[in-house]
Amino acid sequence: MAKIVRTISKDASVVASAIDALDIVSEIERIHRTSAVVTAALGRLSIAASLIGNGLKGENDSVTIRMNGGGATGILIAVSDSRGNVKSYVGNPIVELPLNRYGKLDVSGAVGNDGTLSVVKDLGLKEPYVGQVPIVSGEIAEDIANYFAVSEQIPTVCGLGVLVNPDLTVKAAGGYLIQLLPFADESCIDILEANVNKLPPVTSMLDSGMSAEDIAKSVLDGLEPEVMDSFEVNYKCDCSKERVERALVSLGREELVKMAEEQDSTEVCCHFCDKKYIFSKDEIIDLSKR
Repeated sequence: MAKIVRTISKDASVVASAIDALDIVSEIERIHRTSAVVTAALGRLSIAASLIGNGLKGENDSVTIRMNGGGATGILIAVSDSRGNVKSYVGNPIVELPLNRYGKLDVSGAVGNDGTLSVVKDLGLKEPYVGQVPIVSGEIAEDIANYFAVSEQIPTVCGLGVLVNPDLTVKAAGGYLIQLLPFADESCIDILEANVNKLPPVTSMLDSGMSAEDIAKSVLDGLEPEVMDSFEVNYKCDCSKERVERALVSLGREELVKMAEEQDSTEVCCHFCDKKYIFSKDEIIDLSKR
């Protein structure tokens, strides 16, 4: 099971969260049957959503992150609840590209960098909070940090990583999110910069046996980090037959009557978890009367 650990510096000027998301990204690969570079891209976005969602305060709060960079993956979507449970979707799950110049999966090439990253936070208010920024790299971690700097004015460092085996299974996956609070002083910032510059890649840390807590503490090394809390999180879809029924009703009576006339049963598949819902002709007719 995936785990998020949150730490805070002793002077409460910096908060850092880290996650070991191997189980989450493995489930993404299983459900969406993604190629290696798409597993890495959708995995990174889902890890970011989980870390951001875990920082929301209300029990029913949620965050939705959308990226559309004009690349071969098409749109990528990740949705997290306030605990950090996440679900995700990609427009095109199979993309094959040569490795980039560093010999790594070309996530930026697959996602593209000509488009936008949007973050929608549903905080239980009349209207959700919506922030949108241009994609700066398509590597996702840099785009998340840029979103916080531009849209929320929070200095942020984000590291994300997914290591895929030759057989397309996931070997390691995780990330961290470091955020400065307004009263962080220059010495604190200097220590953080030094820590980040010497950090190995996320997947290297996880592959070497470091836990989420180890990573969360290491990014705050020298700042006397204390563990605030930890959470077990999952890939979790909240779809249901009732939700699908509401979606069908929204199509309108005319469309539903036509559907019932043309086929004996209607199959609806959830984009997030691939669960299939079957509606008989009679059920569709009943829905058309609502």
